[in-house]
Amino acid sequence: MKGKGGAMDRRSSARWRVLLLCAFSFGLGMLFTDRFWTAPDSSNHIMSQSRRQEQELQLVSEDCSTKRKHGEDKDIMGEVTKTHEAIQSLDKSISTLQMELAAKRSTLELLRSSGSPVTFETSQPRKKAFVVIGVNTAFSSRKRRDSVRETWMPQGEKLQQLEEQKGIVIRFTIGHSATSDSILDKAIDSEDAQHHDFLRLDHVEGYHELSAKTKIFFSTALGIWDADFYVKVDDDVHVNLGMLATTLARHKLKPRTYIGCMKSGPVLADKNVKYHEPEYWKFGEEGNKYFRHATGQIYAISKDLATYISINQPILHKYANEDVSLGSWFIGLEVNHIDERNMCCGTPPDCEWKGQAGNVCVASFDWSCSGICKSVERIKDVHARCGEGDSAVWSALF
Repeated sequence: MKGKGGAMDRRSSARWRVLLLCAFSFGLGMLFTDRFWTAPDSSNHIMSQSRRQEQELQLVSEDCSTKRKHGEDKDIMGEVTKTHEAIQSLDKSISTLQMELAAKRSTLELLRSSGSPVTFETSQPRKKAFVVIGVNTAFSSRKRRDSVRETWMPQGEKLQQLEEQKGIVIRFTIGHSATSDSILDKAIDSEDAQHHDFLRLDHVEGYHELSAKTKIFFSTALGIWDADFYVKVDDDVHVNLGMLATTLARHKLKPRTYIGCMKSGPVLADKNVKYHEPEYWKFGEEGNKYFRHATGQIYAISKDLATYISINQPILHKYANEDVSLGSWFIGLEVNHIDERNMCCGTPPDCEWKGQAGNVCVASFDWSCSGICKSVERIKDVHARCGEGDSAVWSALF
């Protein structure tokens, strides 16, 4: 019994030792776990904070770089714009000089061929201007001229001030009758003595001679005024001078500029219609359309194109319709065709609505009449409802 009891005591004490060893190991494990488990937590927190700060610094740096880049882009674009404008200005200057040189050569050749002595004396200097406006008129259009004078065209001292202060020259353009010193010519002389607003052309007046008259107007005006632009307008069209000058000024830097309401109407082969084209066969098959050209009621060309017309006047072909002729003279040239729809507004309510919307028209007329229908009676109403105001041209910046 004693032997059995001793063995049991030994087994029991061994069991307790195992249990104590397990408990001690567990306690020791818990101790180490508490101590070292939190350390990685704290380290990870510090590392995540560090990463977050680095990312924030990177974002700030990128934002600064982006802003700096945008600023640099704006500076670059500004320089590109200035360079482009300088190139345009230089291109126009070169074009003008080339035209003037060609004009001098052409004059010398004409003098040599005619046997006249060639001299190099300087002629009367041309007057500087921004735009010369030729109002196309006829002997029978006295009432139309008076209606224009009473509405959009200044008179007397104001006309002179407009030339001197704003560089805008306005003249009624007319030639002479087939009979020398006729009553028609004397009537124009008398009217000019009263108003001083005519430009007399070396041209025999006639409806079917408008193409020739157009060439002579540009050549004559170019010889008197050194202008940036030359404008032709009919005497039954209403014009807002301030808007016209502002519109032209936008294209001042461009060389070889042709501005107006561009159209491409049908070539009319029928002899019984108003705008019959005798040379219709030159435009291809029946039913074809003309090339793009400005409508004849009003258009503008730059000085270099006026010089081109003046130099080549004898060999420029004249079609039946003056606006077609002008467009044909620029075919094959590097010309900027500017389609300006504000130069062909309708009469009220069209031009009135556009003016109320802040889009004041340059010119207004009725397409159905190729001018203002019954312009003598109606142009005052058009001026009252569609005019920009008498002070607009004086305050216009161009």
